[in-house]
Amino acid sequence: MSRKKKKRSGPKPRVRPLAICVFRDGDRILAAEGYDREKRETFYRPLGGRIEFGERGAECVAREIREEIGAEVRELSYLGTIENLYDFEGEAGHEIVLVYDAAFQDRSFYSRERIRGVDGHVRIRGVWLALSQVRRLGVALYPQGLLELLEGRQR
Repeated sequence: MSRKKKKRSGPKPRVRPLAICVFRDGDRILAAEGYDREKRETFYRPLGGRIEFGERGAECVAREIREEIGAEVRELSYLGTIENLYDFEGEAGHEIVLVYDAAFQDRSFYSRERIRGVDGHVRIRGVWLALSQVRRLGVALYPQGLLELLEGRQR
């Protein structure tokens, strides 16, 4: 499938290696809420970030969760990989996303309505998102294919 490419002025676009973590509480998962001004779309994505050179995906997840919301993880397990081609704020992107499942060492995170944190200079607003809502209401959950992976229906 070809994708329309928007011209960029700057460095050549590259594929980004990411690792994200799904924290589950029954039908709910923890996801950071974001907004794309170009699409006028509120979306959700599990916490995580860029894998640094020489870092394994699981190490990246533990580091990112510690840095972003000050939490430690336990029972970390690999779920799968998603190749994600997307547009954000009018720019094309390409990611290879390693998806992990984990639990919080501090169980109080599961009873918090909102989980706030920081990723660099960007504020994180984590919310517990019901997967049944994602399915029923068509809530934007990224990367594309994550819901199918979590439900065992990966393409």
